[in-house]
Amino acid sequence: MDGLLSVSYGTVFWATVAFLVVAFLLKKMAWGPILKSLDERSQGIENALNEAERARQEMSKLQAGNEQLLREARDERDRILAEAKALKDSIVNEARTKASEESTRIITAASQEIDNQKKAAITELKNQVATLSVDIAEKLTREKLSDSEKQKALNESLIAEIRSN
Repeated sequence: MDGLLSVSYGTVFWATVAFLVVAFLLKKMAWGPILKSLDERSQGIENALNEAERARQEMSKLQAGNEQLLREARDERDRILAEAKALKDSIVNEARTKASEESTRIITAASQEIDNQKKAAITELKNQVATLSVDIAEKLTREKLSDSEKQKALNESLIAEIRSN
């Protein structure tokens, strides 16, 4: 067993040479590509972080723009609602005014029609009273003038009345 634990200079020399050859080969063949891929990965991560920061800033700008658009839309909505309310009030007031004018016109026309009907009824009543009066007077006169002496006396009184006028 001593052979395995004993150190010989030849073995140390050849182990060192083998180690240096392997280290040289690893440096030329493996460390370069590994370091290159690590640098590329680091650069990719850095680019991704920069892109994420740029996207975050862009999102912040877009959010500010969206908030501005939202404010403008709310202002426009409020303006449109105010205009609609003013238009509604105007239409309601105009309708009230027209209705008031129309009711006044209808009342005036109805009042005038009532007055015309009243006058026509009074005129008709007067005409009927006059006709009835003439009919009654005619009947009374016929009864009174049925005998000739009464007729003669009436004629003389009418002639006297005409002469005095």
